[in-house]
This record gives sequence, C-alpha cells and structure tokens, in this order.
Amino acid sequence: MSSSNDDSAVPNDEPMFIIGWREWVGLPELGVGRVKAKIDTGARSSSIHAFDVETYVENEVERVRFSIHPVQNRDDVFVNADVPILERRHVRSSNGDVAERIVIRTPLAILQRRIMVDLTLANRDAMGFRMLVGREAVRKRFLVDPAASFLAGRRHRRKKHH
Repeated sequence: MSSSNDDSAVPNDEPMFIIGWREWVGLPELGVGRVKAKIDTGARSSSIHAFDVETYVENEVERVRFSIHPVQNRDDVFVNADVPILERRHVRSSNGDVAERIVIRTPLAILQRRIMVDLTLANRDAMGFRMLVGREAVRKRFLVDPAASFLAGRRHRRKKHH
C-alpha cells in the first residue's frame, strides 16, 4: 500500500497509543502546560486559538508573536509566545472558507510523548475548543477512539473550600 503523502517525518516503528476524541495536551515550548484539544481526524492540520498576532523579521528570520487563551471560557488567562514562522498556508475552515494562516512548528506533549506538530494560528474564539489536533499530527502515532475522552488523563481541579 503506497501513499502520496510524505511519511519521512512520521515514525512507523514506534507503538501506537489510543487517545480519545478530546484530550489534554501541552505545548511546552510555547509555555502552555495544558490545553483541552479536540482530536479531529477530519481536519488535516492542527490549529491553536491565537490573538494579538504580530509578525516581524529578526536576523533575516520571519517570526510571530502572539497570545493564547489556554483555558476555555477564561479570557483573563493568557500565555505569550514568540517563535519563528515555518510557512504560510491556505487552509479551508469548517465552514468552507479558505484563508491564509501562519504555520509554526512546535512540540506537542500527549501521553508522556512529545511529537513535533505544525500548528496554524487561527481565531478559534467561537469554537468549542481552543485547540484542534488534526490527522497529520496523529497518523502513524495514535489511534483515536471516538467513544473515549481524556485517555491521557483528566485535568485536576482545585478543590473549593467553603
């Protein structure tokens, strides 16, 4: 069985792990310990909600600085990031619109593993999840169980004292 996709960057000799349709993931190089992500095999690329996006050039390298709201429904919590731009890509959104998006490459932490992923920066404010992990990130690495959630662990909530 051959594939027209370039599989050179995707290991095929490592064991595959099962993840659910939503998981807590980390973006350690962006300073995000945990963000709730939807695992979406219908989407090719992965995406993170980014705002205050500003591009600039430093030492002939195009970079982007932006902010992330890692906690759903909490606009008072944010993380600032500043990374090189990998490329700009035309992406078709779930409503069918095509837009050019900035793409960065960063490690994604899930199930005690770190994998390199390409992330598009998008306005996902109106979406149910601040992050989307697409099939390019999970293929040949993870199997997705659509009936399961948070197989990589649940977020521990602080107990409220009365």
